[in-house]
Amino acid sequence: MRCAWAEQNDAERVYHDTEWGVPVHDDRLLFETLALRGVQAGLAWRIVLTKREAFRRAFHNFDIAAVAAMSDAEMATVLADRAVIRNRLKIEAIRSNARLVARIVAEEGSFSSFLWSFVDGVPKVNARRDCDPMPVFDTASDRMSAVLRERGFRFAGTAICYAMMQSAGLVDDHACECFRRR
Repeated sequence: MRCAWAEQNDAERVYHDTEWGVPVHDDRLLFETLALRGVQAGLAWRIVLTKREAFRRAFHNFDIAAVAAMSDAEMATVLADRAVIRNRLKIEAIRSNARLVARIVAEEGSFSSFLWSFVDGVPKVNARRDCDPMPVFDTASDRMSAVLRERGFRFAGTAICYAMMQSAGLVDDHACECFRRR
């Protein structure tokens, strides 16, 4: 059995079965996850999943330095690309957030160690039955959001941070009945 939310379509099923909740420590992948969760704001995750490859192409596979260095002309090209979600604020936030991630890497050594510090370096495991409501934030995502926003990050509210934490395995919200449960 898998988590009920992942039974909706093939893209969500594959994502759930192979990625969601798997601990990520790679800075580039963590940046990608935060960026895509920011793009998701107000949208269904399946929509973002179907456009993920287009976002990877548009944003240099989420290479932090390359995205941080994107010119205004490159950003205009992304905004004209029908394959991505063309929300100006979300697109611009990806570049500005890349610059802030680069600063964190320079200051802290890695984006991974910075993010994982909010859960003391160990995934938080929630005891959740499939019929229980899915959490959308917790105290760790509240703290993470406050710190990121204080540093100037955009599209980094507590719900976005929590979704990123779920995606990158900082928190395990697989239902107790799910085969992916730790």
